Amino acid sequence: MRIRLLTPRWIGLHLVAVLAIAVCMGAGYWQFVRAQEPDRSEVSTPAQELAEAEPLDRVTEPGAYMPESDGNTAVTAEGTYADTPPLLAPGLSAGGEPGYYVIAPLLTAEDTAVVVNRGWIPRADGEDGVPDGLPEPPEGEVSVTGWLQPPQKNEEGYSPIDVPEGHVARIAPSVLVNTWPYRLYEGYVVLGEQEPADTAAEGAAVGLEPAPPPRPEEKISWNWRNVSYAAQWGVFGLAVVVFWVSLMRRELEDAAEGAEDGPDGGAGGDAPPPGPEGPAAEDGSPAEDGTPAGGGGTADGPGAEPAEAAARR
Repeated sequence: MRIRLLTPRWIGLHLVAVLAIAVCMGAGYWQFVRAQEPDRSEVSTPAQELAEAEPLDRVTEPGAYMPESDGNTAVTAEGTYADTPPLLAPGLSAGGEPGYYVIAPLLTAEDTAVVVNRGWIPRADGEDGVPDGLPEPPEGEVSVTGWLQPPQKNEEGYSPIDVPEGHVARIAPSVLVNTWPYRLYEGYVVLGEQEPADTAAEGAAVGLEPAPPPRPEEKISWNWRNVSYAAQWGVFGLAVVVFWVSLMRRELEDAAEGAEDGPDGGAGGDAPPPGPEGPAAEDGSPAEDGTPAGGGGTADGPGAEPAEAAARR
């Protein structure tokens, strides 16, 4: 009976079932792996060595979209700092202390600039929290080497309107384009090395601390949406297996019932054919009790009278 599961029709069904199971397993595994990957809005690559820095123009262009995968790429840029007051953006130090990032535009062309995060300063006790006497950027041509970062995103979904003068809500071209009249790169550079170095301001209360590039998240952060997708693909694959097995089982049961019924549909298939009904056939063959066919009685009966009459005559 099992040979019925190897007919061309069933071979096609087997192939379809195996293919469906493979697709469900592959899609479920892919979603499970995706569930452990960091969010696309976060920098997931480690900081590149500054010795491997590439020219900024080879990595990105002014106004071009910068993917998060380019974050922490070591770049170098040459130009002059614009003659504008520095701006302060809220940020954390390497130890997690709140303070400000000091940013300034570096002119790489006549009307093009890249934002440079020159370093971090702590909050002061004044009304605006800004210490007096920030270090001034060097004058003339400078060479900046650092790590390219994507623009900071608005996590709260809105931009505050009460930002003090000289401050910005975040480091992003969409915010700075209204302050600086330059074509800006999509990302900004976290300063690693600079030649020549900054000039210390007279009476400066604090110096700029390096602002290290963000480190990728080392622990696994589960994306539960992708986990649910993986579970759904697993359920689909299990349903295919159950449906496949049920079809094969039904086919074998139907084959077993057909074998019990026999070729003519009877109970056992071995019953003898029925015998002739009524008196013996009229073709002259004797009946089962030995009585000649066509006779109306025995030798002493009415059928013998014509022969006795002939003998007497």
